Amino acid sequence: MVFEFRKRIYGYECDVYGHLNNANYLQLLEAARAEAMIEMDMSVFRMRELGLQVFIRSFSLDYKKAVEHETVITIKSWFNQMNRVKGYWNQQIFDEQGELCFEAKMVGVFASEGRAKRLPQDVFEHFLKFLEKD
Repeated sequence: MVFEFRKRIYGYECDVYGHLNNANYLQLLEAARAEAMIEMDMSVFRMRELGLQVFIRSFSLDYKKAVEHETVITIKSWFNQMNRVKGYWNQQIFDEQGELCFEAKMVGVFASEGRAKRLPQDVFEHFLKFLEKD
């Protein structure tokens, strides 16, 4: 399943050139993933109730086109691979014209009490319902 998150870019998020500051891309990606997790009924709060965490292991970022001040962006987020230890997220940012501006790939590791841990089978099966196959 592909989740969508829309947001307007404000001046405080931009650099001196009026473009979205590169440091803010990660915050936007995190917000979009958090909203997707809420839609999956696996919010950070719910994961904490289950004694589970997700730690980011790696990011691959590809800036394609500048995102300008006051642009309304759409962030599409999905995961296309998952096992009981790791999840692989893909995210893309589009401008108002539907042009691809940015792509990211993220690998998250599941954990409990700060250490890598396999997801319980029922939680793993819940996540699999939302897997987007390429």
